[in-house]
Amino acid sequence: MASPTSTVPLSLYLTDHVRSINAFGCLLAAQPWLASAPRGTGEAVIVMPGLAASDISTAPLRGYLRGLGYDARGWGLGVNIGPTRKVLNGLQPLVEELAAHRGSKVALVGWSLGGIYARMVARTIPDAISQVITMGSPFRLVHGHQSRASKLFDRLAPLQAPRSEWPEQEANPAPLTVPGSSIYSRLDGIVDWRCCIDNVDDQHENIQVWSSHLGFGHDPAVMWAVADRLGQSPGKWQPFAAPKYAMFAYPRAHSGQI
Repeated sequence: MASPTSTVPLSLYLTDHVRSINAFGCLLAAQPWLASAPRGTGEAVIVMPGLAASDISTAPLRGYLRGLGYDARGWGLGVNIGPTRKVLNGLQPLVEELAAHRGSKVALVGWSLGGIYARMVARTIPDAISQVITMGSPFRLVHGHQSRASKLFDRLAPLQAPRSEWPEQEANPAPLTVPGSSIYSRLDGIVDWRCCIDNVDDQHENIQVWSSHLGFGHDPAVMWAVADRLGQSPGKWQPFAAPKYAMFAYPRAHSGQI
C-alpha cells in the first residue's frame, strides 16, 4: 500500500497535461492496431468520467468501443464533482435499468474517481455487472497527499453529500466478486499509482501502461487493453496478455499483493 506521506512527483504533475495531448497525436498512427482488438456483439458498457469531467471526456473511448460493436454509453449524470446525492442515488438504478432492459449484465469502465464509483456499484449489485475496468483509479487512497486532485476534491465538498452517506473506503477491502482489471501508470501525474493497485487472484489483475493521468481516456494502449478485456467470453476470464508486437506499450505489470 502507498505510504500516507507519498506524493506524486512534481515533474510528472507539471507534464501530465502535455503528455495527454501527445497521446492524442498517437491515435491516428495506432488505428490499424486498435482496429485489431476483439470485437463485441452489442454488449452494454457504461463509462464513468473522472473528477471535474463529464461524458465529453470519455467520448473518444466510447466511440472506439462502439466502433468495435459495443453498446458503450456515458453515465449521463453531468460533471463529476464528487459523491453527490445525485451520483450516490443514481448510479445503481442506472445500471440496474440498463441490465434489465438489455437482459444481460453490464460492464463498467471508470476513469479515476469514476472507477471508484464503478467498484462501489459492483459491490452493491454484482449480479448486474459482468466486469469492472478502472483507469488510474485511486481506490486504495488513504491520505490526501496521495493525490494532486485532493485540494480540488475538498473545494467541491459543499456540493457533495455528507460523508456519513458515503460508502466505506476501500482501505483493505474484500475482493470484488466480479472480474476486475486495474489499468495504472507509474507516470501518472495526478494520483500515486500505488493507490490504483488491486490484489491479484484468479479474476483480478493490474495492467501497467505508460499513460499520463489525463490521457487514460484516449491513450491507444489503454484503449486496446479495455477492448481486450471486454472481448472475453462470459465465464472464461483470463489475465491480460499483451500481443507480442505491442509488448513495448505495456511495462511489466505489478503483480504483488497490496
